[in-house]
Amino acid sequence: MLDLSYKSPEPKVIAGAKGDWELVIGMEIHAQVSSNAKLFSGASTGFGAEPNSHVAFVDAAMPGMLPVINEFCVEQAVRTGLGLKAQINLRSAFDRKNYFYPDLPQGYQISQLYHPIVGEGEILVELSPGVARRVRVERIHLEQDAGKSIHDMDPNMSFVDLNRTGVALMEIVSRPDIRGPEEAAAYVVKLRQILRYLGTCDGNMQNGNLRADVNVSVCKPGQYEKYQETQDFSHLGTRCELKNMNSMRFIQAAIDYEARRQIAILEDGGEVVQETRLYDPDKNETRSMRSKEEAHDYRYFPCPDLLPLEIEQGWVDDIAATMPELPDAKKARFIADLGLSDYDASVLTAEVENADYFEGVVAVCEDGKQAANWVINELFGRLKKDGREIGESPVTPVQIGGIIALIRKGDISGKIAKDLFEIVYTEGGDPAEIVEARGMKQVTDLGAIEKAVDEIIAANPAQVEKAKANPKLAGWFTGQVIKASGGKANPAAVNELVAKKLGL
Repeated sequence: MLDLSYKSPEPKVIAGAKGDWELVIGMEIHAQVSSNAKLFSGASTGFGAEPNSHVAFVDAAMPGMLPVINEFCVEQAVRTGLGLKAQINLRSAFDRKNYFYPDLPQGYQISQLYHPIVGEGEILVELSPGVARRVRVERIHLEQDAGKSIHDMDPNMSFVDLNRTGVALMEIVSRPDIRGPEEAAAYVVKLRQILRYLGTCDGNMQNGNLRADVNVSVCKPGQYEKYQETQDFSHLGTRCELKNMNSMRFIQAAIDYEARRQIAILEDGGEVVQETRLYDPDKNETRSMRSKEEAHDYRYFPCPDLLPLEIEQGWVDDIAATMPELPDAKKARFIADLGLSDYDASVLTAEVENADYFEGVVAVCEDGKQAANWVINELFGRLKKDGREIGESPVTPVQIGGIIALIRKGDISGKIAKDLFEIVYTEGGDPAEIVEARGMKQVTDLGAIEKAVDEIIAANPAQVEKAKANPKLAGWFTGQVIKASGGKANPAAVNELVAKKLGL
């Protein structure tokens, strides 16, 4: 396990009319498994296809059709468990969760309630340097997704698209360890980051590939500590579930509203009813969707069409041997080996594509700090201005690495490098060849520089006297010489000659 020193943040406290209250939050994240085929059929999982064009007979619940488990989806769940430092259960089983809805053709969902494929793990959620929350993961289970009901195409009827039906989901269930809206959003961000590094879910919240159900309750100060000591949920308040949240901003706003709603009820002498609620971002309020069902309401029973799933430890070990470097380890390495600041390392590891790009630059220029500066400030700044993602960058890691290498060799100055970056960004080409072809090489000929220094000193006697009285003003001469050379004079050589000529 990565050794990170940190302290836990203080819980979010909300002042009610009659006293203070604390938040207790648990999360259920539904992450679509990155797989070409569905969990129990060979139908495509491609997004954006014509409605009902990616539906196998088993997805549509045609009579006599039997599910056949997709081994790759199981592998992806195991990989996710390993990434969360979780227990991998060599024996798991599928259950039928019975409920009826138009976009669920079978009338039940194949899921895992009693014997999930992944057991307890954890996620370290960093909130600021040295401050992090350790969130325990209770379980990860595999299940089918439902279809999609469409209500806005006709005023008199609804339509159903079954393309998503049967797509593999991982439901990642946390313990109630999250203590505030900001922590909840940071937890989703961190989990999404890990999943993307692992390649087990693309984390696309806009397409519904990552959705969060948020369980919110409130308690009086001191009660949560009693729960932690005893694991007795009676010390905590009644929770309400906020369903299908797919925005970090909405997650925070919904939690804050829901907590204040519950506090108002309790302080008025009422009782919070356990239920599922929806968040309306336009009105910034939650409203009741349905009373919260218990397991027995779904009439769970073992799926008669599927044998218990048994996997071998050797297979798990083979998956573990192919695990990528995860974000916490990568960030620690960038800080320790490349000398990056905590902030720079965080920015560069936020997305796996950013980290890969940066490491490609370092491989060419062999200077981590300069590479970080150029990637974050020059490249990311320009891409943001143009509305582009890192994968759309017209500048390759080799090209930026080449620009930095030219700076380190003394062939170009920082100012010339920025001009060169602009040429490469808009026109392409090899940086070294562009410098040669366009005469951009930095002037290091001391004779030529000395001549320019002499001319500017001779033409500005008053400025000479000021510089002798205040050596800090000698920089004016350096700037004038570099300007006269069209930015090509080596700044270090100019500084040295100016100081010598002025007797400083």
